[in-house]
Amino acid sequence: MSSDVAPAARSRYSAVAMLLHWLIAGLIITNVWLAWQAEDLHGAAKMPIMQWHKTLGISILVLSLLRLAWRLFNKPPPLSPDLKVWELWLARIVHWGFYVAMIGIPLTGWLMVSATPLIKVYPIHMYGLFDWPAVGFLSDLPRDQMKATHEAFETIHKLAAKIMIYGLFPLHILGALKHQFLDKDPEFARMIPFLPMRK
Repeated sequence: MSSDVAPAARSRYSAVAMLLHWLIAGLIITNVWLAWQAEDLHGAAKMPIMQWHKTLGISILVLSLLRLAWRLFNKPPPLSPDLKVWELWLARIVHWGFYVAMIGIPLTGWLMVSATPLIKVYPIHMYGLFDWPAVGFLSDLPRDQMKATHEAFETIHKLAAKIMIYGLFPLHILGALKHQFLDKDPEFARMIPFLPMRK
């Protein structure tokens, strides 16, 4: 049996894991909403929204790296021993898929905005405290190479975002609902501190 599946009663995630989970989730949802709001805007009207989108994106990147570090050094609570093999594998794929998305999407966004002359006019402001640096070698590329690089990272960024929004999110939510209401497993209580652990 896998080391993360145990017959003993399951426990909650740690307070740090819960905090990072909900903080990152809130930032992601907000950033998706900002991206959708900016879709039909152009020029100067679009920039304030995209500035916040970039700021939150870097915040998600930093917090996700912290969450990954915490996950690697702090063992999470075990999965249910009642999971079928396919459920176990799907849970792992979605779990690690989120880590790839939470780090990869803002990272490609950072690389994308670095590969444009606009980064020197509209730097990534971090809540008025400091400017997040551009990736120097990208912002110094010749204009034709910069444009091609920008478009390549933009394609990856948007594709990865769609996979997260339309793939990982529904699977994660449906999985949690199934375990909570069909399997009668206290799934919500593992990540929500004030709910009782009943099983």
